[in-house]
Amino acid sequence: MNIEERNTRLELLNSLLTTPHRQLDAVGAVHLEMLERDPIFYGHLAVWYQQNGRVRDHKEVFVANLLASPLTEHREAGFVLLQKLPPYQVSRVVDFMKRHIGKTPRSTRTAVTRYLRGREANPRAFDGAVLRARKHLKHLYATLHIRPSARADRVLFDDEPPEGSRPWVVKQLAKTDDAGAQARLIAEHRLPYPVAVGALDEVSAPVLAALVHVMSPQEVINNLKSLEARGALEHAPLEELILGKLEEAESDRRVSAYKAKVAAEATAAGAKTRERLDRVTERQVAAQGSIKRPTGLLVDKSSSMSDALEVGKRLAALISGITDSELYVYAFDTAPYRVQARGTTLAAWEEAFRNLNAGGATSVGAPVEAMRLRKQAVDQFVIVTDEGENTSPYLAQAYRNYCETLRRTPDVVIVRVGMASNRCTSSLQGERVRVDTWDFAGDYYALPNLVPLLSRPSRLELMLEILDTPLPERN
Repeated sequence: MNIEERNTRLELLNSLLTTPHRQLDAVGAVHLEMLERDPIFYGHLAVWYQQNGRVRDHKEVFVANLLASPLTEHREAGFVLLQKLPPYQVSRVVDFMKRHIGKTPRSTRTAVTRYLRGREANPRAFDGAVLRARKHLKHLYATLHIRPSARADRVLFDDEPPEGSRPWVVKQLAKTDDAGAQARLIAEHRLPYPVAVGALDEVSAPVLAALVHVMSPQEVINNLKSLEARGALEHAPLEELILGKLEEAESDRRVSAYKAKVAAEATAAGAKTRERLDRVTERQVAAQGSIKRPTGLLVDKSSSMSDALEVGKRLAALISGITDSELYVYAFDTAPYRVQARGTTLAAWEEAFRNLNAGGATSVGAPVEAMRLRKQAVDQFVIVTDEGENTSPYLAQAYRNYCETLRRTPDVVIVRVGMASNRCTSSLQGERVRVDTWDFAGDYYALPNLVPLLSRPSRLELMLEILDTPLPERN
């Protein structure tokens, strides 16, 4: 594997460090370029990302491109991966193929048919899918002209679910005004929160307790603001139930780390609930990998770099929570400012950054030179900046001096914020320094996506891990 190939593949991998939020046009273009430039690597990356990635949009586009690929092994892998998706994502995959790829091969229709038949064969699982994704299931049958089974037809299209089925129970729930009976129906049949709330005119405390009891930890986080609005956090027993779910969320791999953080920021909940949500974020980020290499985090605080300071404190909390080695944090304008926190939480780092304000000219090399003089040896630099350096010491020269003095050649990851240039990147590449760049677009959900880049001993090891991920074959 030559250097050019490695750089090409790293460039492809770096493009995944974004959260598109359903803006699939741009995502589709990047994936298509990946597929055309290196189809073999793309197939392995698609499977690796299903296991390790966190962004649903990318997962859906991967599956769509595999299903539409001319390579048999890609279509086989796409067939298998599709079976593991929830209905709403299968629907999005099919729509993406129709709108952006321009085709849905016969093998895709076969894959979706297998998917639907598998769920029809298990009435309870099918009914659960109907409660959560009725319109998506109907869309799949209709858009691919797949005939539903007799029971599926009754439940989905005739709205005449069999007696005793979960959709039938929802109809019974809407007919009763007795809070105890409502709670029993919800608990016994594990009715989802949005469905149950939508069926009821009034939601009592017993009903809320039943709903929280059957909700997954992620569902509690997603609906925390709604629960708060209904008074759940002001009711001590209900608050304890919610706190118990949040404790489960710490070890539940299906939970999104930064959704917990966003929920904490959006709610007016008490300190106990906020603390539990912060812990969910920390544990979920830590589960994505540990950083074993000494790291220097350099945060630009020059003029107009308020966003860089915000990103920097969040990255400091993220890295400090999962590192097994030294972490040196500096803010800089034309001078370096060492930043140290009393703890690893975001609150601790917010306090550490509290008196730092954006202003002044920019010397990205200043903190590197400070670390050289203090003999602070690291194996990677993470630099949050717009790359607009305009004052010496400049980064490339400071980096060269650092390497000569400490006999290290650290990797460099540049997190670009604001109206960024590529001045630092180009100067380092001119010195044959390995540089990865990531454009931060204001989305804090995406920050944990940096963990795979920072936690591997080298980028090459990450590449090899991806290439060693086998493509699944259809049974």
